[in-house]
Amino acid sequence: MSIAIGSIMAQSKEKVTYFIIKTDYGQMKGFLYNETPKHRDNFVKLVKQGWYNGSPFHRVIKNFMIQGGQNADGRVDPGYRIPAEINSKFIHKKGAIAAARMGDQVNPAKESSGSQFYIVQGTSMDEKTIQAYAARSGMKYTPQQVDIYKTLGGTPHLDGAYTVFGEITEGLDVIDKIASVKTLPGDKPAKEVKMTIQIVE
Repeated sequence: MSIAIGSIMAQSKEKVTYFIIKTDYGQMKGFLYNETPKHRDNFVKLVKQGWYNGSPFHRVIKNFMIQGGQNADGRVDPGYRIPAEINSKFIHKKGAIAAARMGDQVNPAKESSGSQFYIVQGTSMDEKTIQAYAARSGMKYTPQQVDIYKTLGGTPHLDGAYTVFGEITEGLDVIDKIASVKTLPGDKPAKEVKMTIQIVE
């Protein structure tokens, strides 16, 4: 009982930001992490500006992720980067929202794109595979995180390299539908998959 009361008190201290991503394949609902405030606030700002309205998921790879975030008018990003807020608490489980970025060679600080993000689909895997990824990345997974990768699935090879700043809690099947669309060279959907995002006030 004390755990529940404590968590309710913790929740009430800091407001949680919820959002809805609408597509022709259905809606995805989720929330942004308060522990990644720069990414949270930037996402909210762009959503309220209408940046994502009518913009496409321009890169889709089945069993991996769906990526979007460029403006509907064709601008790839707003012209700035966001400092990395990588937190080992937040893993690349299915439904995780993370910021895309330039590679380490030109971006050793792992700064995020100002607007581009991806939503993880991934696959489930056995513990041996999970621990092999952990050994490579230096991550130390909790038993709960291991269980998530074994059951829900995800892309653990990305952990520690990109900022995960939120997650989808409803509409995981919509990720599957978008990830399954026919694609052209460059992983671009043959038929445009557009999104509209709103913050739930």
